[in-house]
Order: sequence, then structure tokens, then C-alpha cells
Amino acid sequence: MSFFTLDEYVEKTRQVDRGQGLFELETPRMLELNLGGPGLASQAWIKMGTMVGYTGQVKFTREGIMEQGVGNLLKKAVSGEGARLTRAEGVGRVYLADNAKKVTVLKLNGEALFVNGNDVLAFESNIRNEIRMMKKLTGVLAGGLFNVRLEGDGLLAITSHYDPVTLLVEPGRPVYTDPNATVAWSASLQPELKTDVSLKTFFGRGSGDSIQMRFDGSGFVLIQPFEEVYFQAG
Repeated sequence: MSFFTLDEYVEKTRQVDRGQGLFELETPRMLELNLGGPGLASQAWIKMGTMVGYTGQVKFTREGIMEQGVGNLLKKAVSGEGARLTRAEGVGRVYLADNAKKVTVLKLNGEALFVNGNDVLAFESNIRNEIRMMKKLTGVLAGGLFNVRLEGDGLLAITSHYDPVTLLVEPGRPVYTDPNATVAWSASLQPELKTDVSLKTFFGRGSGDSIQMRFDGSGFVLIQPFEEVYFQAG
């Protein structure tokens, strides 16, 4: 059995400034926001409920009722806490984590990306966001009720259970995914929900999940090795 003295443990686990900028991975499962430092932005959007600690003078403001317009307001009312945002603003360090999920930081260069609403952790304030709803009722049953379209220039942090895998989508070669395991996809793709319900499914002997997302065209889909249930009907 190994053990540490208190001094050894503090030294082993203490926060270290890696000089990575506004978004810094403190650990694979914890994101550090360096707000208001030299040349760094003083604010960012974070997923509500993900702040686990902070230092300095930082103010947290829940997203205003009309912040993103009436359309987004109504969608947020349906989509639940997973799509709710908080503005972190000031000078200091903010530490974010979401159920010990793995954090990935992406850099958007005028591009757009769809992310499952529950997997958005943080993004720079100049990145535009819009909630998109699944059009069919099966989206509610599958748990893939809503997603967020993020577009612009800046940093974006997303989460996944364990290490995600990217599947390439090519013309004539559609990709099918479980909605509860789908993390993100390129904005060039418009997924459709596909149902495959049979008596075997009801008896627990189906050959696969009864509700799937189908991606056609050119792009990519990010999936995780875990089926996370975001919403349950009834």
C-alpha cells in the first residue's frame, strides 16, 4: 500500500499554471478558465452547475431571459438544465467539471458544430449558440431531444464519457448512431431519426437499439463508449 505525507500529497495534486491561455486542462476531467489575464478575455459561457471552484474576483450571472431571443428561450424551457448557461465574468480562475466526464477543448475558426446539449461545458462569449430541437417525438423517447449549434471564432470545451471516437460520413455511406452515445457532429450534416421497433425489441431480443440517428452526406460524427440518458418520458 502506498501513502503520502500531507506535504507530498499537496505537492502532487496542487494546481499548476501551464500557460495554455483562456482554456486550460487542469486534468483530463477538469477545465480551468483563466479569466481577465494579460491578453485574455474576461468572460465566458459555462454550463450551469459545472463550477466546482474558483479564485479571484469572478461574478456568475445566469443567462438572461431574452439573452438569446424568444426562440431560444422557449427551447431552453423544454430542454431543461442541460442547455442552461451561466456567464462567468471577472479576473480569476474558474474550475469546471461535469460528472467526471472527459474534457476536450476545440478551436473554431469561423466553423460551426452541433453538440449534444448535455455535452457543452464552456465556450468563449463571441461564439454564437442556438438550440435546435429534434423534430420527431422519437427524439424525446431516445433522449436526444435537443442539441446546440455553435459557430464563430474561439474556444469550445465539450465533454464525453471516456475517450470519444470520430466516425467519418461519406456520400452514399450513411452512419447510424445511438442518440444517447452521440456527442457532436459537423454542421454540414442534418441527422434523421430512424426507428426500428419490432416485437423482438419489446421482448428484449432486438438486434439493435430501436431508435437511431442517421447521418448522410459529408462530415463527421463524434460518439462516446457510453449511453447517457438525458431525458426520460413519463
